Amino acid sequence: MKQLLLIIDAQQELIEGNQEESAVYKKEQLITNINAVIEKANNSNVPIVFVRDFEVAEGIGKGFQVHEKINVPINANFFEKTATNSFHGTGLLNHLKSQEIGHVVVMGCATQHCIDSAVRTATINGMDVTLVGDGHSTTDGDVLSAEQIINHHNETLHGHYNVENFSIVRNTEEELFYPTHNSYR
Repeated sequence: MKQLLLIIDAQQELIEGNQEESAVYKKEQLITNINAVIEKANNSNVPIVFVRDFEVAEGIGKGFQVHEKINVPINANFFEKTATNSFHGTGLLNHLKSQEIGHVVVMGCATQHCIDSAVRTATINGMDVTLVGDGHSTTDGDVLSAEQIINHHNETLHGHYNVENFSIVRNTEEELFYPTHNSYR
C-alpha cells in the first residue's frame, strides 16, 4: 500500500502565535515530533506533503512559511488552502488519488479544525489514516484547554470509520509507516 505523510498548517506564526493568538500547546515537542516523523518518512521513502493556510500571516512572509525549525525535505510537495479542510479547493485529493495513496499519516495544527477535517475527509475518500497522537496541537478554547481538545480528538478519531476505511491514533515513537489497520478490521 502506498503511503504519504501529510503535515497540515505547521506554519511559523500559527505555531509561535502573534499579538492576537497564543502559541500552540507544547510547541517545542510538536516541532520535535514532526521532525522525527519526517526522518522516519524519509528513511522509508514515503513522500511528504505540507499544507499551508493562507489565513496564517495573511498568506505572506516568514509567518506563512513552514516553521523555521521544521526540517522540510527538498522533494516535499506543497498545497495552499483557504478553507479549514485541506482537501477543499486545493488539488490535494487529486494528488493523493493520482499517487494511489492508501494510507495517510497526519500531523500538524489545529487539532479541532484542520486536523479533524483532514482525517475524516481522507477516510471517506478511500484512505486509511494514522493520526500521530503526539504530533498535532492547538490553542486553548473557550470551553476546553488545548490538552483536553487534543486528548478528546485522539480518543474520538481512534477507530473512527467510514465503512471501508478508518483512522487510528499512534504516537511518534511507533512504526507509523507500518499500518496496523487490518488488525482492527
